[in-house]
Amino acid sequence: MARSVVICGAGIAGLSLAHELVRHRWDVTIVERAPGPREQGYMMDFFGPGYVAAERMGILDRLRELSYDVKALAYVDHRGRTRAGLSYAKFSQALDGRLLSIMRPDLERALRAAVGSGADIRYGRTVSGFSEEGDGVAVELDDGSRRHVDLLVGADGIHSRIRSLLLGTNQLRYLGLHTAAFIFSDPAVHAALGSRFVMTDTVDRVIGLYGLREGRVAAFAAHTSAEQALPDDPRAALLDRYAGLGWVIPHALEQCPPNDELYYDQVAQVELPRWHRGHVALLGDSCQAVSLLAGQGASLAVAGAHLLAGHLASAPSVPVALARYERQWRPVVTARQEASRRGAEWFLPLSQARRRQRLLMLRLMNLPGLNRLLAGGLVGRTRLRT
Repeated sequence: MARSVVICGAGIAGLSLAHELVRHRWDVTIVERAPGPREQGYMMDFFGPGYVAAERMGILDRLRELSYDVKALAYVDHRGRTRAGLSYAKFSQALDGRLLSIMRPDLERALRAAVGSGADIRYGRTVSGFSEEGDGVAVELDDGSRRHVDLLVGADGIHSRIRSLLLGTNQLRYLGLHTAAFIFSDPAVHAALGSRFVMTDTVDRVIGLYGLREGRVAAFAAHTSAEQALPDDPRAALLDRYAGLGWVIPHALEQCPPNDELYYDQVAQVELPRWHRGHVALLGDSCQAVSLLAGQGASLAVAGAHLLAGHLASAPSVPVALARYERQWRPVVTARQEASRRGAEWFLPLSQARRRQRLLMLRLMNLPGLNRLLAGGLVGRTRLRT
């Protein structure tokens, strides 16, 4: 009889785990609180352990098709003049070409297609409760239905409900930033960007813009905030916080969508005493959020799911598999979290002096040999071996 799992969350981590467990002939059900697939999200540099996992999962060719050919990262002043930049060709070369620039919704789209009909995906549903029963777990959904399964996985993101139910806490390590993202259409802005990822060379707030297919433009923003709580009106807060920036930024802000179409959240990390108990486990940002400062959230989500599935396939029991997964993967996540905190002021400088240091660092990274050193620091020493 096939083993069964309920995965809470149809994002990158949940879909990756579903893909792998379907291959191992599990009965997979995914519940997702959102009414359907999300269309908002960031462009991600996808490399490192997630790239290796995607290759093993057989989805890498599709990810290449959906990726973008970004030529450079450029920091610009209030007139759009480049102050410093980094060639993606050099960065990719330092990673032996194993780098993709892909939108988060496109990565999820590829994973959903790869899962296909192998899993039952239920949108507009979530887990209302669960209890350990014998050699499994009884899962209650918010529609009143109840299932006994071998495993429950919380892959429901940084504000995880499963984490709160499992550990009785939903505390986050707030990193002092808020972030936002939205997509709009503007031919003039799209033409000004070319094939670059353009960031404002600013202190304590930054906007990044990059062109997408069909003339669309994606906007990304991050700024310091003493308040961890999100504003009641995120759009108004965003327009106020970034008022006064030059170049094409005012045109982008004018097209910021209403709150129900705008992605807006705090920047935080998740640090927990444990990731599992009995037949219940956490996966992806629900337990290993490294924050956007680290730039490897999607990669770690895919790799962590691939690793967990491997242990579930090889271990004598689910609890043993969960223990092995956490023991192997936690040190990797902890190292990336620490690295991202150390680099916080490089990502978003809080003074003009720090801003100038960032420009100097970027210029130095264009020197021969130093880009490979940067790549090694970003990827780290991670082996996907079960």
